[in-house]
Amino acid sequence: MVSKIGGSVLTKVVDALCDEDSYQTVYHMPEHDRPMPSVDALGEFVERLRAVLFPGYFGDSEIRPETMRYHIGGNLDAAYRILEEQILRGHCFFCKADEFNCIDCESDARRIASQFMEKLPEIRRLLATDVQAAYVGDPASKSPGETIFCYPSIIAMTHHRIAHELYKLNVDLIPRIIGEMAHSKTGIDIHPGAQVGEHFFIDHGTGTVIGETCIIGRNVRLYQGVTLGAKSFPQDDSGNLIKGIARHPIVEDDVIVYSGATILGRVTIGKGSVIGGNVWVTRSVDAGERLLQR
Repeated sequence: MVSKIGGSVLTKVVDALCDEDSYQTVYHMPEHDRPMPSVDALGEFVERLRAVLFPGYFGDSEIRPETMRYHIGGNLDAAYRILEEQILRGHCFFCKADEFNCIDCESDARRIASQFMEKLPEIRRLLATDVQAAYVGDPASKSPGETIFCYPSIIAMTHHRIAHELYKLNVDLIPRIIGEMAHSKTGIDIHPGAQVGEHFFIDHGTGTVIGETCIIGRNVRLYQGVTLGAKSFPQDDSGNLIKGIARHPIVEDDVIVYSGATILGRVTIGKGSVIGGNVWVTRSVDAGERLLQR
């Protein structure tokens, strides 16, 4: 039999958890009566964009050219309305201004949502190059469509390219949530601030980490377990971490980084170089260099 918690025990636990000293560092009070961003709504937002970016693969699988405008228009209308509301909620999550500024925030949310929608053709163009990179770069791939439908790299990059455009528009919180959705699905952790060029592919992908200030060129291929991270975390005179500085690697065009490699700090991995598996790199690497474990 499963015993029930006694009334006196329940009262004691409730009292302890309601003590202000217990919850003050983990409690969020909604600003201006607006709830927090919704993970479910943002999940729908991304799925509607995937149906637009890859028509026929996601959402309605029976799209014809003559119905394409209806399919795309309907999904974009719903996605826009979700995004506008979630941008506003994300701003309210951090906002400490008085409520009379909310009208300006609502106007900003509409403007930013519209600006993001204008980026979708470029997002699709970049993703099409990522699909091609996955197909060409993996001998096990039988078609580009297989990479769209199955590969974790394409899932992660779809989320990232959406999140990165929102990040560039200074959207609060939402880009990070979208990035973490892909992280939980694929094991690939890409900060929305990372700049990733076209024709990018992460083979297998699990355990890959790409930091906020990374700059990655075109035609770069990573394997599972690669870390493009920070070497150290500078502190100010008060001991607080200094944020916003460039602290992650620059990876130039045509670089391959094999599984388990760790590259730390603001170093440059030169064009066409190869970083072998399980190598630890804290210095810049010349173009064309092969850095292998001996």
